[in-house]
Amino acid sequence: MSEKFTDRIYPRIIKLWEACFNHPFVQEMGNGSLDLDKFKHWIKQDYVYLIEYARLFAIGTSKAADLETMNSFAKGLDGVLFMEMDLHRSYAKDFSINEDELEATEPSAINTAYTSYMLNKAQAGGLENVAAALLACSWSYSYIGLKLAEIPGALEDKNYGSWIEMYSSKEFTDLNENAMELMNKLAEDKPERELKALEEIIVKTGYFEYMFWDMCYNKETWSIDL
Repeated sequence: MSEKFTDRIYPRIIKLWEACFNHPFVQEMGNGSLDLDKFKHWIKQDYVYLIEYARLFAIGTSKAADLETMNSFAKGLDGVLFMEMDLHRSYAKDFSINEDELEATEPSAINTAYTSYMLNKAQAGGLENVAAALLACSWSYSYIGLKLAEIPGALEDKNYGSWIEMYSSKEFTDLNENAMELMNKLAEDKPERELKALEEIIVKTGYFEYMFWDMCYNKETWSIDL
C-alpha cells in the first residue's frame, strides 16, 4: 500500500502546527490570560477570512467531476458557514459587535495575502490545488483545539472554553478528517513534480496560519494608516 500524501508531508507540517500551538496567542487562550482586545481582533479578521475560505469550497464544488467529491467540498462549505461562522457570530454578540460590523471588517495585510494566495492556487490548478489550499486551516485548528482541550480547566474557561470546545469537537475533527481524506484521494498517482507543488501549497499556507496568529496577537492591520 502506497504512503498517503498527508503521511508524506507530516514531518514538515507537524513542526508548523507545534509552532502555532506554542504561539503566545494560543497559549494564552489555553490558560485564559489572553487579552480580550486581541481575541476581538481575531474574531473580526477570521470572520472575513472565512468568507474567502468558503469561496474555496465553492470553487471545489463547481470543479468536481462526481457527486462524491462535490459532497466532500459541500460538507466543508457547510461547516464553515454554519459551524465556524456561527461561533464567531456568537462571540461577536457577546462583545456587542453586530454582523454588519463583522462583515465590514477591513482584512489586514496578512489576511489579504493569505486569502489571495489560496484563491490564486485554487483557481489556477485542478481540484488537488483547491484541496491543498484548504487543508492547512482545518488541520492546524484541529491540532490546536485537541491539544488545548487537554489543558485542565481550559474547556471551562468563561472566555475561551467555547472556542476550544468547538475546535476539539467530533464535528470539527470529522470535517478535518474529510479534508485530509479528500487531499489523499486527489493526490493519488500524481507524479513527484506535482506532489512537491501540492506540498509547497500546504506548507506555505501553514506559514500563513502562524503569521495570522502573530497578526492577531499584535492587533496588526496595515503598516501605514492613510
